[in-house]
Amino acid sequence: MAATETIVIDTSSPTQPFPHFWETVFGSGRAILTLRESYRQDLRAVKDITAFEYVRFHAIFHDEVGIYDEDKKGRPNYNFSYIDQIYDGLLENDVRPFVELSFMPIKLASKRTMHRFSYKQIIAPPKSWSRWEELVFRFVKHLVDRYGIEEVVQWYFEVWNEPNIDFWAGKPKESTYYKLYDHAAHAVKRVSPHLRVGGPATAQAAWVDRFIRHCAENDVPIDFVSTHVYANDRATDVFGTKETIPRNEMVARAARKVYEQVKSSALPDLPIHWTEHNATYKSEVSVTDGPFMGPWLAETILKCDGLLTTLAYWTLSDVFEEQGIVKRPFYGGYGLIAAGHIPKASYNAFKLLHWLGTERIKLESTSAIATRRPDGSLAIAVWNYNPPNRVGSHRRVKLVIRGPGSSNELRIHLVDRNNGSPLERWKRMGSPPFPTREQQQKLRAVAELSPPEVHQIRDGETTTASLDLTPHSLALIEVIGQRG
Repeated sequence: MAATETIVIDTSSPTQPFPHFWETVFGSGRAILTLRESYRQDLRAVKDITAFEYVRFHAIFHDEVGIYDEDKKGRPNYNFSYIDQIYDGLLENDVRPFVELSFMPIKLASKRTMHRFSYKQIIAPPKSWSRWEELVFRFVKHLVDRYGIEEVVQWYFEVWNEPNIDFWAGKPKESTYYKLYDHAAHAVKRVSPHLRVGGPATAQAAWVDRFIRHCAENDVPIDFVSTHVYANDRATDVFGTKETIPRNEMVARAARKVYEQVKSSALPDLPIHWTEHNATYKSEVSVTDGPFMGPWLAETILKCDGLLTTLAYWTLSDVFEEQGIVKRPFYGGYGLIAAGHIPKASYNAFKLLHWLGTERIKLESTSAIATRRPDGSLAIAVWNYNPPNRVGSHRRVKLVIRGPGSSNELRIHLVDRNNGSPLERWKRMGSPPFPTREQQQKLRAVAELSPPEVHQIRDGETTTASLDLTPHSLALIEVIGQRG
């Protein structure tokens, strides 16, 4: 039996603001998928549990969206029919776009260089830099004309996606990306100097310091920096070292690296948007489809607090086709919701973590977050992190909450292998690749959070609660009533 760990929460301890940076922006499948009802159903479900504000996706300039064409004389034509349907659909669901300006329309590309993803996006530089700038200008101007400047100034415009790896075929990569960015940024600002544009949207936390220097030295518009990291990225790619960085440390270490680069730059107040992150960039069922994500996410939030502006989870839904059409509901997809609108444990982890408060209470623990809500109640996250595919050990925790309070109710919510996670039930069904409608209904029912364990608490200065956390479990404890 594991020894009991005592965590003391003193409600009179200092607090600091705790913005919900992990649930402001979500990534999703490419632009054209947003027109599907299955996508919008999943978007609404995630909106319901997080109140997220922005969604980011690739390929708004892909030919399947149809924005760019040329006539027989080579003159550009612009078509905003699908563009309007895409953004209307987001705004009607009270979600704004974090616009990624990508990829290259075929007739504007210098070469037909395609990426390996199933939708074969063009990753080549433009055949004409002036026409690339004009495309961005016409696109952004249309958005302002349609939605109004008061609306669009609340959006973000990010130039391209991960140009430091195989999403950009310019040579040399970095200098040609800067040229791509410069033209796009000037185009955005031609529409309005109040619109926000940034980059470099790199993988592996790359280029940020040099990108800022480029913009500062060449008077290129920049309103924010953006970059990506995944918890199983290699240290040699992110830091240039040969060390092995644990999965529960990589994102936070990368966040600190970029934070320090920005703070030591010529533009130290730039917001930092991590427009992609996840525990893996591979298809790992044990990582993204099971309860592992709850403790991993909570620990990542704890370690990243204060180092960034937003941390966008990749992705909100498995309506997603980078590797082709989804062949089974649980395949290690990035989404919070599996095909067939089946919420995963990660969906419920976000649901619980949304209930955290807006003030963080100082706490001597590496596996708990204590917060106060605006109404004075407390919300405390506690977890048992173990690496994926490990049996792990139980964690016994005793919470001691000190501070004056009236009669209170304590509610313990839990996500673990047997609570709010449909993966094991799917396996017991025989892992059907195409569950029947009845099976889908059963999986959705299993995905529902169990009712909380409720304890009535007498008046007093101290509240205690004991938890037995199985491996890969996340608990959210609410202490209802005025304290502190």
